[in-house]
Amino acid sequence: MEHDRDRVNHYDGFAEAYAAENENSLVNAYYERPAMLALAGDVADRRILDAGCGSGPLTAALRDRGAVVTGVDSSAGMLALARRRLGEDAALHEADLRDPLPFADGAFDDVVASLVLHYLEDWGPTLAELRRVLSPGGRLIASVDHPFVAYTFQDPRPDYFATSSYGFDWTFDGKSVPMQFWRKPLHAMAEAFTTAGFRLSVISEPQPDPAARELFPDGFRDLSSKACFLFFVVEVPLPAAGP
Repeated sequence: MEHDRDRVNHYDGFAEAYAAENENSLVNAYYERPAMLALAGDVADRRILDAGCGSGPLTAALRDRGAVVTGVDSSAGMLALARRRLGEDAALHEADLRDPLPFADGAFDDVVASLVLHYLEDWGPTLAELRRVLSPGGRLIASVDHPFVAYTFQDPRPDYFATSSYGFDWTFDGKSVPMQFWRKPLHAMAEAFTTAGFRLSVISEPQPDPAARELFPDGFRDLSSKACFLFFVVEVPLPAAGP
């Protein structure tokens, strides 16, 4: 989900390094993924779309819990790593979440969107498409940069109520990689979901996995007391019952 594929968020250029970092890091392995899995609950036999699957760690975890998982990502490099992890027969597709998805209406029971929506300036078309591929009663489970955190990425502070971009450099293996995300206020996030036809079910600000306390003592204390990511569960309403 790259805003400018030639300049920023170019995951193909650092897929291996990012995947290695993501595999065991505090915020990914002991905070974000456990929170997504907890929100998903019992997924046995559920058809799940991992939207922005990257190298596939969440896809694999959901599959291990009995789900039938399909992954999509805009990065061919990330998908190659996902296929290496998941096997050649894994259902993986190269697709940009800003474009129409190659799936039928109601093809999935759940969609997980892990740290992906904040790459998009306009959530509207993407959320409408995710709603289309969900069956009635289906869920979208999403994590994003917490808007309070995104607000602090600039000094002086930006207009909290405006949708605006912010950038920074990630460093992997000594190589600096330019990234660009989009910040929006909490009410705009909620309105984007409801405008797309979802019903808001859960807003979560979870704690990290207790197992991280000994592995990352300093980081654990910090993550336990400060905002980091914000999690949503939104649902496709069931059709109204007849008279």
